[in-house]
Amino acid sequence: MPDSASEPYDLAVIGAGCAGLAGAVTASELGLRVCLLDGSGQVGGQFFRHPAPALGALRPQALHHDWPAFAALRQRLEASDTRRLLGHQVWTVTRGSGELWTVHALSGVDGGAERPVRVHARAVLLATGAYERQLPFPGWTLPGVVAAGGAQAMLKSGLALPGKRIVVAGSGPLLLAVASSLAAAGAQVPAIVEASGYLRYVTHARALVANPRKVLQGAVHGASLLRHRVRPHSRSAVTAAHGTDRVEAVTVSRLDQDWRPVPGTGRRISCDALAVGHGLVPQIELATGLGCATRRTPDGTHALVLDGRQETSVPGVWAAGETGGVGGWELARVEGELAGRAVAFRLRGVLVDPARVRELRRRRDRMRAFADAMAVAHAPRPGWTHWLDDDTDVCRCEEVTARRVREAAAELGARDARTVKLLTRAGMGWCQGRMCAAAVACLAAGGGDEGVPPSPERRPLAVPVPLGLLGSPAGADEAGADEAGINEAGADE
Repeated sequence: MPDSASEPYDLAVIGAGCAGLAGAVTASELGLRVCLLDGSGQVGGQFFRHPAPALGALRPQALHHDWPAFAALRQRLEASDTRRLLGHQVWTVTRGSGELWTVHALSGVDGGAERPVRVHARAVLLATGAYERQLPFPGWTLPGVVAAGGAQAMLKSGLALPGKRIVVAGSGPLLLAVASSLAAAGAQVPAIVEASGYLRYVTHARALVANPRKVLQGAVHGASLLRHRVRPHSRSAVTAAHGTDRVEAVTVSRLDQDWRPVPGTGRRISCDALAVGHGLVPQIELATGLGCATRRTPDGTHALVLDGRQETSVPGVWAAGETGGVGGWELARVEGELAGRAVAFRLRGVLVDPARVRELRRRRDRMRAFADAMAVAHAPRPGWTHWLDDDTDVCRCEEVTARRVREAAAELGARDARTVKLLTRAGMGWCQGRMCAAAVACLAAGGGDEGVPPSPERRPLAVPVPLGLLGSPAGADEAGADEAGINEAGADE
């Protein structure tokens, strides 16, 4: 590790999920000085969330079917010299003096006193993961309606369920894992509602054959659902949630090819919770703030453009995992190792095993092809806007209804999400459009295929930052100076 505050790290890794862990331990084992930052107090990311020790869980591995792989990564991390700054929320990355990168973070985001921290490094690896895409519908703001991944996170990290009778709905393979884990934990799951159909995978037979493990995982989840008598509803969607103080029932409707509800097919299913999500969106705000190039993915989101070594269009900035396109934890681990090896070769000239690199690239390309097949199969279709009535909140933060968005498009000439934002404040709230950008863009375009979020804007702040900290005279602590890795603010200024 660095001996003084003036000596930078070789690599700063942002994100301690599978991609970040693999990249950090690989680079450290190859002789690099590495600092790993994550906003959570534990490593593992979203997929390998696990209960805090205070909860006294006896078998946390029971909540994960791939726990040994994570345990091996964590053991390698603990055996390495990697500096771990957990509970540190990174809000921006800047180019510092002498071709160094400066990572700006806030410590204490989990409830302690927030303090600014800076980490200097010669290279940066972005492994920031993804967040869930939500498509609004009447009643989606009722208590008891949660994100699909959020329901799984409650179970994994808090050993809690969002309800006793939980409908799982949306689109994408995550629904299978969520429904099976909730059922195994004791919840009654009366239905799993999938807007797409799994028959679309047949058109990508080569990707299926090349990834038998993925097919097996799907079969295992399917068998679990059958065992727990969870009823599947394909080519259907929850088009309304009902209740007063809490969700009490949902309406499930059949969908046509464009995801428009088929008249007369709605039926009610009673429940006290709804877990819903329509796939994942790469979290790339830090990267776009640096000017990294993006590409549109097959399901209409935006991911980073990466070369064969996982480097972005900005030299010295690498990325791995969902930032380059959603593909699951195994793909993230492979890409993290590839990035770690590439950085070691670039910075230190470390000779890496060519055979190992070739094998990693083959595995990456194979799994990336399967990820693209999933994206095509579950991509939202424009007819979903027919679920909405005029009083449905599209932007929850600013309480902007579908009527106001439609009026901005029809009467004021708005044709994209940015113009609607200026006219209605949709997307100006706490989440900064993460929850509503896709919905606003589709409504502004009249529901056409062009109604997808525009290329992400460059923003100086990736997450909300207290104004007082930005203007503090000390500026920031220096990470890596002493045994704890952090000095008091302004001590060495």
